[in-house]
Amino acid sequence: MSALARKALRDLWHLRGQALAIALVIAAGIANLVMAQSTYESLQQTREHFYREYAFADVFASAKRVPQTVSARIAGILGVQTVQTRLMASGTLHLAGFDDPVRAQLLSVPKEGGQPDLNRLYLRAGRLPLADGHHEAVIGEAFANAHGLKPGDAVEATIYGHRQRLDIVGVAISPEYIYQIQPGATFPDYRRFAIVWINERVLESALDMQGAFNSVTLRLRPGIDPAAVIDELDRLLARYGGLGAYAREDQISNHFLNEELRQLQMMAKLFPIIFLSVAAFLLSVVMTRLIDTQRDQVAILKAFGYSAREIGRHFLAIVGAIAATGAVLGIAGGAWLGSLLAGIYQEFYRFPFLDYHLSAVSITTGLVVAIVAAFLGAWRAVVKAVRLPPAEAMRPPAPARFHASLLERAGLIRLLSQPNRMILRNIERRPWKAALSVIGLALACAIMMVGRFQENAINRMIDVQLRVAAHQDISVDFIEATGRAALSELRALPDVRAVEPVRSVAVRLRHANYSYRTGLSGLARDASLRRPVDALLQPITAPDSGVLLTDYLQQRLHVEVGDQLEIDVLQGRQARIEVKVAGFVHEYIGAQAYMDLDAMNRLLGDGDVVSGALLAVDARSDQDLFARLDRRPRIAGFSERRTDIQSFYDTMGESLLVFTFISMLLGGVINFGVVYNSARIALSERGRELASLRVLGFTRGEIGHILLGELFMLVAASIPLGCAAGWALCWIMVRNLQSDLFRVPLVLLPSTFAFAILTMAGSTLVSAMIVRRRIARLDLVAVLKTRE
Repeated sequence: MSALARKALRDLWHLRGQALAIALVIAAGIANLVMAQSTYESLQQTREHFYREYAFADVFASAKRVPQTVSARIAGILGVQTVQTRLMASGTLHLAGFDDPVRAQLLSVPKEGGQPDLNRLYLRAGRLPLADGHHEAVIGEAFANAHGLKPGDAVEATIYGHRQRLDIVGVAISPEYIYQIQPGATFPDYRRFAIVWINERVLESALDMQGAFNSVTLRLRPGIDPAAVIDELDRLLARYGGLGAYAREDQISNHFLNEELRQLQMMAKLFPIIFLSVAAFLLSVVMTRLIDTQRDQVAILKAFGYSAREIGRHFLAIVGAIAATGAVLGIAGGAWLGSLLAGIYQEFYRFPFLDYHLSAVSITTGLVVAIVAAFLGAWRAVVKAVRLPPAEAMRPPAPARFHASLLERAGLIRLLSQPNRMILRNIERRPWKAALSVIGLALACAIMMVGRFQENAINRMIDVQLRVAAHQDISVDFIEATGRAALSELRALPDVRAVEPVRSVAVRLRHANYSYRTGLSGLARDASLRRPVDALLQPITAPDSGVLLTDYLQQRLHVEVGDQLEIDVLQGRQARIEVKVAGFVHEYIGAQAYMDLDAMNRLLGDGDVVSGALLAVDARSDQDLFARLDRRPRIAGFSERRTDIQSFYDTMGESLLVFTFISMLLGGVINFGVVYNSARIALSERGRELASLRVLGFTRGEIGHILLGELFMLVAASIPLGCAAGWALCWIMVRNLQSDLFRVPLVLLPSTFAFAILTMAGSTLVSAMIVRRRIARLDLVAVLKTRE
């Protein structure tokens, strides 16, 4: 081992506490990078493999009733490779021991048995329904796991008012339902929403659809633009009540997954930059201090013939060792956090398997990024050592030029005790070092705010969507648009206090060169159970004419109040109407349009009809009312607002807890790294001064006050800046989390600021206790020896 290598090891041992603290900060940044990148790669590769192996469709379309003969014409559309027709229906399930209503999406599998050509099923257990299996069914894995169902069990199903027994013969996963959420729902509810596959003959009989289909999926030839195929498919299905075809990118499950992948990419870029910037600053300070204390050693090495390049490599080796340690710890930590995150994703996204793996790309990226960031941080200090002439290095550094501080010039210094004067003078005479320390601490505070911010934001989304704007107890969906007489039947049910009509149709909104596919909801003029709200959360009533859009649609369509909007209705008579934009509503989930129900029915021209109802019921009503609703053949399904809220917290609670833990851990690492390094560097720089004060009669407590008081003052100064930085970081996240699925609001409650501040205080106290022990062990004789 060379002399320089032995010196590097001795220097690292001498700096072991500071080096470890810096390595932990680097590790936190690399762990975040590796966690996000490896999870992204695992999700992406697993999804692509599942889509490819189980033939996920490229185009989806629904209609009211289409003769099977039309499938040949669909197959003739230019670019279509495979056509899969099927039947789809809504229903309800009944499970022994579970009293809440369960909605089901029923899909057919081929009459002859076996897999469909597209959207094939991955059987987790059991088999597919047989050709003569009239009561056999395969259920989705999420629902099966939530209720402990397995092949051999049975459930009762109500389809179009007819109740029948379904024998479970299999448990499956489909690429079409990786993210299993019912239409119109806010969040997934695995206990109250099921996917059920049954033989096509069963649905034919239940829907009276012999020789017809109401859903079709297409696989396109490579390189074909889906838009042209969709236009032609819509034209073919228009006369059969087509609801408008859409491409894979707009399919709800795939859309949610794309958004999640986009967020992981953002996480892989944003947070590592923060951590590695702090690490670079710490390395710059530590290496500058190390080289300043080793000026004479650098001079001797140069005098003995070591070149500037060898000396530069020596100090870079120290930096590289710290960076490599941080990178290794970060890669290991990132792999652990990634596997933890993958486990949470496996609960949300139903893959046959989530093949989490740490790729060579992630490992290489982590190592390279860590070392480059470390070298950039230490480069200035190393260059200073390389350029230092031997003769100059043999002399002590010139004394710093001091001048009266601002407080001294203002005459305020007399108001402070002697230790506090020393603290303020030291801070003011090294402003850049103090400023960078404050910035590092502020970033730690900001990161700890992010974890609690997400919880605050989601709570606000739920409050606005399901408590402020919605007051119904039960939402009822009819199988198809029906007359208002159905509302009278609902009002006559026991325990029902109020019933309000709603109508929803699929539409495409157009303005200038912009268009957007969404739902148009008609609400009663005097509605009280469902009332859209404005940005101030005040209710808005739809006018007699005109349409209300969400503020998100305002941005997408580039419209203002009074602009003319073209609406293509994608079902029923498929009318094209023009209305004025009457105003904008504030919603965080979805992107709806609203109209007065009577005005909407007049414009659509298909009678005074409704597609659902909102019910307010007595608190004591429960299973008897559910049973009565379930027996009505017009009702496709119903849900409770209370259970919607509860299911969200049941589903999201674990992920919020994990995210808060990660942000607290990483923020604490930065805080500890900055405070501990600042204290150790201050102790190294001022050890002689502090020892002199001890000899002059200062107590250990007073010495500790001088050293740690400066740190506490820096921490106190960083808190307001950290709160502002936390707000800015949350704002950046909000800007990157906007989509047509949901918009995350910027909500920071006092508890979020308190959480970050208290966590910083705890981390600071731990660092201070460690440094105080070193002060207590200060060797006065050794420190006071002359080193020139």
